[in-house]
Amino acid sequence: MNERDTKFAEIGRVLREHNKFAVLSHVRPDGDALGSTLALALSLKELGKDVRAWNEEGILEKYGFLARAELLTKPPTTQEDFDVAIALDTAVQNRLGTTTAAVGSAKLWINIDHHPSNPRYGDLVYIDPTAPATGQILFEFLTHQKFPITAAIAENLYAAISTDTGSFQYPNTTTRTFEIAGELVRRGVDVGRISQLLYENFPRRRIELLRDLLATMRFACDGKLAYFSLSQASAQAEDNEGLIDHLRAIHGVIVAIFFEELTDGKVRVSMRSKNEAVDVCAICTQFGGGGHVLAAGARVRGTLPEVEKKIVEQACAAIERNT
Repeated sequence: MNERDTKFAEIGRVLREHNKFAVLSHVRPDGDALGSTLALALSLKELGKDVRAWNEEGILEKYGFLARAELLTKPPTTQEDFDVAIALDTAVQNRLGTTTAAVGSAKLWINIDHHPSNPRYGDLVYIDPTAPATGQILFEFLTHQKFPITAAIAENLYAAISTDTGSFQYPNTTTRTFEIAGELVRRGVDVGRISQLLYENFPRRRIELLRDLLATMRFACDGKLAYFSLSQASAQAEDNEGLIDHLRAIHGVIVAIFFEELTDGKVRVSMRSKNEAVDVCAICTQFGGGGHVLAAGARVRGTLPEVEKKIVEQACAAIERNT
């Protein structure tokens, strides 16, 4: 067996041999984090396992349509013990947020992810930075180990893959990604319905937030960098997801940045690149963050103007060096 098959077999054996599981994903979750969490939790439940699916924010309103979404909740305030805790789509362990504290103990920690910056925490680790989504890794794992993939599981995997590939538009989308999407459709996914709910179902407040953000839009590096900023906002955090794509879509822009002022004296930085020569993960890593070459983030201590200045300078230097 190759390394992937060996690791899948090892993880599969652990999941079969144990009974009580916590399936966890990162704070400020996206569709890949939530869809992957639900998919694996549902497959384990089909095997008769005792499963908790937790995220610090629970299921976001915009993903409430996902099959069996009610299973994914915020962690309890009292600790619970498990045989196995599984971290999905989480580049660094502290990004699990309050879910970590809710796990009183676990005999084993499993870490399944696709972020190249993942430091490989946990007892059993499978990281595939070539995979466009953790949902794609899970599909490969579930089919390899002959674990259940019901229509509900297929829907969650499809949502995970679709959102992390930008609806199959990002460069990380491969032939295999389309093959898996086709198989998920064969297993019951209604592409029209799920795509409309994912991409044409935003609350009005999100568009109003975008209007306000665009009013702060600035450019640097001869128009190759675009950024906007949000001071301590009353908007719901989930409304921010994907708004940076409006900057990335501008002709001539190579790097887009979204700055969001937080209440703890830090600024959340989201970065996107359209050119692999400009590695935004390398920039974010300098500030304690991480992610992918074309999409990364960090939380940087400082005022909004201070952080803007530091990050924009680094981004411009990277653009000038590499383009």
